[in-house]
Amino acid sequence: MKLSARNQFKGTVTKIEKGAVNAIVGIEIGGGNVMTATVSLAAVKELGLEVGKEAYAVIKATSVMVGID
Repeated sequence: MKLSARNQFKGTVTKIEKGAVNAIVGIEIGGGNVMTATVSLAAVKELGLEVGKEAYAVIKATSVMVGID
């Protein structure tokens, strides 16, 4: 798989919380860090996502916001 996105993190699926239309997928990327993404239920099925399987968290964004209290 080749992508233009430079922020690619290989990890292990730790959770899949299914809703009516979408699912929240957690991927542990090392050091106890978990990235989550909201994806369609169709994507979960098509990718064969299951807890314990390897997957990539890929980030392609035009802006990232940072805030403080």
